[in-house]
Amino acid sequence: MNKRTFLNMKAFYFFSFFAIGGLFPLLTVYLNDVGLTGAQIGVITSIGPIVMLLSQPIWGILSDYTKKPRVLLTIAVIGTGIIGFTYLFAEDYVIFVTIAAGLALFQSAIVPLSDSMTMNYVSLHGGNYGKIRMWGAVGFALAVWIMGNLSDWFGQPIIFYGFAIVLFMSAFFSIKMPNGTVTAAIDLRGGMKQLIKVPGFLLFLLITFLVFGPIMANNFYFGLLIQFTGGTLAGVGFAFLLAAGSEVPFMHWAGNWIKKRGVLVILFVASCVSGLRWLFYAAGPSPLFIYVTTIIQGFSIGLFVPAALQYVIDIAPKQVRGTAVAVYSAAGNGLGACFFSISAGLIMDRYTILSVYMFYGTLSLVGAGLTLWLINKQRAVKVV
Repeated sequence: MNKRTFLNMKAFYFFSFFAIGGLFPLLTVYLNDVGLTGAQIGVITSIGPIVMLLSQPIWGILSDYTKKPRVLLTIAVIGTGIIGFTYLFAEDYVIFVTIAAGLALFQSAIVPLSDSMTMNYVSLHGGNYGKIRMWGAVGFALAVWIMGNLSDWFGQPIIFYGFAIVLFMSAFFSIKMPNGTVTAAIDLRGGMKQLIKVPGFLLFLLITFLVFGPIMANNFYFGLLIQFTGGTLAGVGFAFLLAAGSEVPFMHWAGNWIKKRGVLVILFVASCVSGLRWLFYAAGPSPLFIYVTTIIQGFSIGLFVPAALQYVIDIAPKQVRGTAVAVYSAAGNGLGACFFSISAGLIMDRYTILSVYMFYGTLSLVGAGLTLWLINKQRAVKVV
C-alpha cells in the first residue's frame, strides 16, 4: 500500500468524523436549550436519515456516471460544512428542519463514497479497512471531548464553527483519496430480486435495523441522557471520548476476531453487549457509572460495523454487492436511525430519556436473539 495514500485516507476519516462528532452528539442539547420539544427534536434528528435514504442512490449514480468520486466527495464535504454552519442563524422550528434536510443531502455522500474508495483500494493493493476506518473513531472521540469543553467555556454556538472549519480541512484530504470505487451502477430492483433469494439476507436487514438503529440514534440522545443524570457538557464530551475511543482497538482487532470466531458470532456478541448497555442506562445510573461503562461501546460499534459489512459482502452475489451494501446501509443508517430517532422524541415527551433507552435495549436484544437464530440455522444447514 502506498504510504501517502494510506495517510490521506486516515486523515480524511479523522477530520470528517471529527466534524460529525463535534456537532451531532451536542446538537440535541442545543435544540433542547433553545426551547424545542422532544417531538420536534425527534423530527429534526430523524429527517437526516430519511433524506440520506433517498439521496444516497443519487450520489452513487453520479459517481458511476462521472467516474469522479473524489470530486463528488469534496463537493459533499464542503456543502455539508456550509449548510451546517447556518444552524447558527436558525430560530424557527421549520428552519431547523430545512437545515437538517439540506445538511443530510450532502452528508449522505460522505461515508458511502469514502468507504467505497477505501474498500476498493485495500482490495487491490492490500491493507485492512478496519485499521483505516478506526481513525474516524479517533476523530469522533476527540471531537466530542474537545467541543464539549469548548461549549462549556465559550457557549454552544461554537460547535457550528468547529463543524464547518474541520470539514473544510477534511476537503483537502478528500481530493487526494484513491479515485476507484468497488461498486458498479446499482440496479436496486434487479439487485433486490437476487438478494431476497439469498438465505439470511432479509433477516440480517431486520437485525441491522434493530441493533444499528439504536446505535445511530444514541449519537443524538446520549448527551441528553448525561444531562438528565446530572452531567455537564464537558461530561458529555468526556463520555463520548471514552465511548468512541474504545472503538479504535476493537476495529483494529475485528478482522482477526472475525476470522477466528466467525462473522455471525462477532455480530451476536456485539448485539448483546449493545442491548445490555442500553438497559443499564435505562436504570438511571450516575454520570460516573455512565462514564465507566461507555468503554464497552467498542464491543458494539467497534465490532458490529466491520463485521456487518463483511457479512453482507460475503453472502451477496458478486454482481450485486454494491446493491447489497446500499440496502444494508439504508436499513441501519436510514430506516433504523430514522425510526429510533423520532421514537425517542415521542417517548421523551410522554416519559423520560430513561424510557428511550429501555426501548433501545429491548429491541437490540431482540436483534441479538435473531442473530443467534441465524447462527443455529446456518449450522443446521452445514450439518445436513
